[in-house]
Amino acid sequence: MVLSTLSDALLKNIVDRLRTEFAIKDMGPLHFFLGVDVQRTAHEFFLSQNKYAVELFDRAGMTNCKPAATPIDTKAKLSSTAGSAVHDPSEYRSITGALQYLTITRPDIAYAVQQACLHMHDPRECHLALVKRILRYVHGTTNLGLHLRATTSPTITAYSNADWAGCPDTRRSTSGYCIFFGDVLVSWSSKRQPTVSRSSAEAE
Repeated sequence: MVLSTLSDALLKNIVDRLRTEFAIKDMGPLHFFLGVDVQRTAHEFFLSQNKYAVELFDRAGMTNCKPAATPIDTKAKLSSTAGSAVHDPSEYRSITGALQYLTITRPDIAYAVQQACLHMHDPRECHLALVKRILRYVHGTTNLGLHLRATTSPTITAYSNADWAGCPDTRRSTSGYCIFFGDVLVSWSSKRQPTVSRSSAEAE
């Protein structure tokens, strides 16, 4: 369990109350939790998964791969039947699932990973090429992560967008959104819509 409070006194009070009900051990200030590295400063937390990403490159055999400038080509979406089937579908699913966990601190790859996840049931060579491109992009941007800091403007701002009939197989649209609390990103998603939209306005 990770606890965060506005003051040390409040944190101590909560921990003491928990101790009266449960057998707990205070591990001190948070530094590493479930693959997420936490760097603390006087003004913010920086969350990253650099170590997790390095282990993922090793698993995929791409430790020395050439970095890519972008995670995906957004102009052309891949069909589920394009190209030949991959030799080992379980490896594709394993690497793609690991990339999905990486989106905890890397919202910039959320859309690309969502596109790769659409083909888990029958991955093709072109889908594997997409996964490798995502890994190459992450390889060149391992320093990125999430900055969590106190905000002087406690306002909630949301952005959303959608394509129209973007899936070449089902003609369904893909929606995406991100929500900021002040200037801190707190929620994001990229997801294919469950039904077919009849217009771009309906898709959005």
